[in-house]
Amino acid sequence: MLGLNKRDTSFLIIVILLTMFTPFLMQPFSEGSAMAQFNGGYPDLMAKVAIFGIFAMGFNILFGLTGYLSFGHAAFLGVGSYSAVWMFKLLTLNVFPAIILSVIVAGLFSLLIGYISLRRSGIYFSILTLAMAEMSYRLAYSVFTPLTNGETGLQLRPGDPRILDAADASRYPNLFGLELSTSYKLEVLNHVFTFNVGFYFCAVIAIIAFYLTLRIFRSPFGMMLRAVKSNQNRMSFTGLNPRPYTLAAFVISGMYAGLAGGLLAVMDPLAGAERMQWTVGGEVVIMTILGGAGTLLGPVLGAGAIKYLENIFSKINETVLHSWFSFMPDGMEDVVVSFFAFFTGKGWALTLGLMFMLVVTFLPGGLVEGGQRIWNKIRRKKPDTPNNNPAE
Repeated sequence: MLGLNKRDTSFLIIVILLTMFTPFLMQPFSEGSAMAQFNGGYPDLMAKVAIFGIFAMGFNILFGLTGYLSFGHAAFLGVGSYSAVWMFKLLTLNVFPAIILSVIVAGLFSLLIGYISLRRSGIYFSILTLAMAEMSYRLAYSVFTPLTNGETGLQLRPGDPRILDAADASRYPNLFGLELSTSYKLEVLNHVFTFNVGFYFCAVIAIIAFYLTLRIFRSPFGMMLRAVKSNQNRMSFTGLNPRPYTLAAFVISGMYAGLAGGLLAVMDPLAGAERMQWTVGGEVVIMTILGGAGTLLGPVLGAGAIKYLENIFSKINETVLHSWFSFMPDGMEDVVVSFFAFFTGKGWALTLGLMFMLVVTFLPGGLVEGGQRIWNKIRRKKPDTPNNNPAE
């Protein structure tokens, strides 16, 4: 089906089902329970998981297949956001033209950056991409203020000269008139599940992006990228020039980042230079490694884990911690709360850092490797099926 073999088709169907049922999977605890703090089934978080999953998938095509580590992909994310907002301001609030423009502009920008950066490899390539991203951030922040609006950021205004729907007083992107903020709630057994139009739009785009990634991984082009990662010198000795393949991978990866940036602008029509900071580029590196670089599902799992932890742990402040440890004596409660406050709230990044260290140390293959180990242990525990066939 769709050019995939039976195994990959089953894999894609499982991914589609998991994506479609995300509102149920991320809302496991009933409202009002002590564990409701860890529910993540609200539209903003679910949409971010889908969007940054696309971002990580694209980065994985470059890093996971070719081994080229880029720290500059935040530049393409930011360019995609700026392009989408300008489309909203000048043409229409319909989301499709904005997304198409964000992918095209990010692709052209990544072609320029990749052509320069791929003249080097290894750490020199990484430093070049980091420098390019930092320059892009500084240009967007201060030099190109007529296009980016500097530190304030680019946003929609009532007087924007939209060509196709200038008469529309709305200032929010829509899907052929359907507001992306529209949500439908379903209450079942004290669980409130939210089905948001914006999330499902991002989810469908993410599924299409995952399908394209799957096709790339299984294609001869993907095999050539693996050859680049395996031994680029040996590949050159066979008469094949690896640079066109790495440049193509870089551009495709940049287009994925531009798509993610466009979707961020779709969900929140604001584009700022902070999306181009090197820390955002470092975040997608962590997502990919945490989930499992070079695997299909790993970057999506890494993006989901990080965005979930970011939203959940950052909400746990000292008031919440005091409610959790109120059963302790006052002096001990204050000590315990002070300790855990380092890992929650504004200090949640410390938790992320420790988790990343543990994964890199004990699970070099990321969360995917962890899942494979658990599955292998379960299979080993199954009793062997007796062989009733006579010996030959």
